Amino acid sequence: MISPLLAARTVLVTGGAAGIGRAVALGCARHGADVAVNDLDAAAAEGVAAEITAMGRRAVAIGGDVAEPATAARCVAAAVAALGRLDVLVSNAGICPFHAFLDLPAPLLERTTAVNLHGAFYMAQAAANQMVRQGHGGAIVAMSSISALVGGAMQTHYTPTKAGVLSLMQSAAIALGPHGIRCNALLPGTIATEINRDDLAQPGKREQMAARVPLGRLGEPEDLVGPAVFLASDLAGYVTGAALLVDGGAFVNLQ
Repeated sequence: MISPLLAARTVLVTGGAAGIGRAVALGCARHGADVAVNDLDAAAAEGVAAEITAMGRRAVAIGGDVAEPATAARCVAAAVAALGRLDVLVSNAGICPFHAFLDLPAPLLERTTAVNLHGAFYMAQAAANQMVRQGHGGAIVAMSSISALVGGAMQTHYTPTKAGVLSLMQSAAIALGPHGIRCNALLPGTIATEINRDDLAQPGKREQMAARVPLGRLGEPEDLVGPAVFLASDLAGYVTGAALLVDGGAFVNLQ
């Protein structure tokens, strides 16, 4: 039986209707949390909330685009109205539309930055303000990427946003430490989700990527659940400003 590491906690997960976000939302519920699920796809968020309710936990679905500043305050307010408080934010919403650098259009750069970086900032700021008002501290876990540390020819618009998310958590850890709010980043490697489905469907691409991973496989969304729950829980009570790679060893494999 899984120990309730997040018992009596409320968690808000952005981009929680699919992929890593869905896995983390369900994982937090399995560890005892009540969960608010935000996603651009409101109907899909409702589906995840229903799964959580079926586990015996409370849940609420909140549709909305994190790139819009007003969405953050609305998500936090809705989570608190439904669940009573906010203890943990998992800022996961993100996009990665692969595109070559030389002809990358400005709207794609702007949209990627707005969702991945600005959205993470707005959500962290709104969640932190709620945690400060509550006066009991909290935890913010932001989904950065191995791409914060390495480049990608088809990701020149994406990698800077994930480096920015990592930097945001480092600075927020300093700003919010006096309030007892811990801020950490998760850096997934290649995780098989909808975001990279087309890229991995190229002939031989999945095998090529898996061959670079010492553990011999690509990641699955569920591989992020344990690290996210750890950083959200009291087990990580003295961990803030940290970056945790969840990549099967890919980053250190230079051979």
